[in-house]
Amino acid sequence: MSKNVLVLGEAREGELRNVSFETIAAAKTISGGGTVTAVLLGDSVENLAQEMVQYGADRVVTVEHPHLKQYTSDGYSQAFMAVYEQEKPDAIVLGHTAMGKDLSPKLASKLSSGLISDVTKIEGEGDAAEFIRPIYSGKAFEKVQSKGGLLFITIRPNNIEPLAKDESRTGDVSSLTVDITNLRSVIANVVRKSTEGVDLSEAKVIIAGGRGVKSEDGFKPLDELAHLLGGAVGASRGACDADYCDYSLQIGQTGKVVTPDLYIAVGISGAIQHMAGMSNSKVIVAINKDPEANIFKVADYGIVGDLFEVVPMMIEEVKKLKGSPAV
Repeated sequence: MSKNVLVLGEAREGELRNVSFETIAAAKTISGGGTVTAVLLGDSVENLAQEMVQYGADRVVTVEHPHLKQYTSDGYSQAFMAVYEQEKPDAIVLGHTAMGKDLSPKLASKLSSGLISDVTKIEGEGDAAEFIRPIYSGKAFEKVQSKGGLLFITIRPNNIEPLAKDESRTGDVSSLTVDITNLRSVIANVVRKSTEGVDLSEAKVIIAGGRGVKSEDGFKPLDELAHLLGGAVGASRGACDADYCDYSLQIGQTGKVVTPDLYIAVGISGAIQHMAGMSNSKVIVAINKDPEANIFKVADYGIVGDLFEVVPMMIEEVKKLKGSPAV
């Protein structure tokens, strides 16, 4: 049986986040040939609608309002519920991002729906789809199947491959006027502490530093290596607690959960709380002078050595490769 699926696109600073396209791919899998409708919320998002179509959405509904310029759960839930009432979908897909993790339980409660959160893989299609999600801080995985009613899932960024972009695709784009009222909070100003460049939660390459980096200056070589590899810099809680970097970089059970193609752990011992946030990375490289460090238990490749010698050597090698005609 085909399903009509509603997905929520996420934009940041006027550009769609990659997780928006991943939700479309997930929706295509579970729709069984049904319609995938993308929702864009903001104060000026209509110009982004066609890109959602190019990545596979059949239709796009935009809701624009000054109160949607910055995310608030009150504002976004009002706007999304208005679209839901208009579309009456069989399924909803959101990204398991900071916004999705905040918004999805509120929506599920309003809809009296179950919620399958943090999906990393979908097996099967349509009604036969089964959803794989980590449990116990990533130590185990469970397979979940919806047995009826509204299907509502959130997907972990960087796990479901987006469909290929097709600029020739066309789809219907419409707007919906929603009166956003009775907001209990309004964002007056946003102060960004995160590093510029690649979004940590969507980065394909992450260079993460721990207490072994020893100082704020110790993160500078990591920044350089991340820049060369087109990646982002992360950190363990220990490094954040020691004021070597901002908490916005924290990866782990109480920080961000990431699944990059390449994760390089520099001076990180491998506390279980940290590994809960990165152990599902596709390739893990650990650099630590302690050969008994716990991080080596999950690493695909390990380098036992002084990070202050190893990282500069890696930087030089990457520079050589980038300067080579073969690359």
